[in-house]
Amino acid sequence: MDRERLSWLMAGAVLMVGCGRGQTPPPPGPMEVGVVAMSPERIVLTTELPGRTAAYLIAEVRPQVSGIIKERKFVEGSFVRAGDLLYQIDPAPYQAAYDQAKAALAVAEANLPPARSRAERLKGLVEIHAVGQQDYDDAHAALLRAEASVTSARAAAESARINLSYTPLKAPISGRTGKSSVTPGALVTAYQPAPLVTIQQLDPIYVDVTQSSADLLRLRRGMESGRLKGAGASKVKLLLEDGTPYSREGRLQFRDVTVDPTTGSVELRMVFPNPDDTLLPGMFVRAIVEEGVVEKAILAPQQAVSRDRRGAAIIMVVDSEGKAAQRALEVDRAIGDRWLVTKGLADGERVIVDGLQKIQPGMPVKAVPFAAATAAEPASGGPSAAAR
Repeated sequence: MDRERLSWLMAGAVLMVGCGRGQTPPPPGPMEVGVVAMSPERIVLTTELPGRTAAYLIAEVRPQVSGIIKERKFVEGSFVRAGDLLYQIDPAPYQAAYDQAKAALAVAEANLPPARSRAERLKGLVEIHAVGQQDYDDAHAALLRAEASVTSARAAAESARINLSYTPLKAPISGRTGKSSVTPGALVTAYQPAPLVTIQQLDPIYVDVTQSSADLLRLRRGMESGRLKGAGASKVKLLLEDGTPYSREGRLQFRDVTVDPTTGSVELRMVFPNPDDTLLPGMFVRAIVEEGVVEKAILAPQQAVSRDRRGAAIIMVVDSEGKAAQRALEVDRAIGDRWLVTKGLADGERVIVDGLQKIQPGMPVKAVPFAAATAAEPASGGPSAAAR
């Protein structure tokens, strides 16, 4: 009886061992990863530069003659056109001086014909020796003095007329007036340091920004290597102080040729239309400048790029053998949610975007399009997110 029971127990143990061997799971296959195939794109490179607005034209109105302000003919802050009357200086003393100068000119002109007639008459008589040479010389000298008196009186009359014309102060340019520094009854002096009012033309308007000289060198190297081509007309867009885009497009007018030694930057000046006076002088803005065009740019997703211990950019790709391979990259800048790659990736290469936490270089992987992978299971953040 004991032998029979022992045989039954041994048979059950053998049967259990056999069943356990039949349920052993198969060896794991290649890890599934989401990939994005690289393809060249044409992109326009831009740079965002801080700056401030400045008036297109500025005129500081100062008197050119001294006197009392009789009237102010404009409203502060209003728009005036070139030639509009701004102030009227009391013209009475200058009108009197002009009338006196004209009278002196009339006297000088009246003395000229008799002096000319006497000199001509004595010239004929001295030729026939009817009068002495000294008499003719005196008459000729009197004629020259009369002519000089006419010239001097005419110049004095013109100077008095100019002074009289300066009593009405007119706008030299069209633009927006500022605060008036004087009121009617105030005494002003010729060419005084303080302007009576400042006029600024705001349409169009300047935007002055600064760019580092290192960026200029990088752009020049890109142009010389052929990787970057000129974008044609230098178009500029603008972001206002509150971050909203300005509705009108401007153009780059010039780039300074001198580097500021204290900041290591150069100044750029743009011109923008400003018909609604949205932009006011002194406003802080950010200009988006077109630098050039890259005809065949490779853009890698930022979530696929990480950094090694030295800070260099690295990326994982699927090689021709279906294995994960690590690549070192050289990147230029971020464009949206992608990096512009200058070296390290080629057209058609498959960049691993999803599943980076589960693989190591050299591991076999199963590549699926990234969109399909995200539809089946949301991609998780990890080290790649920190590399942005």
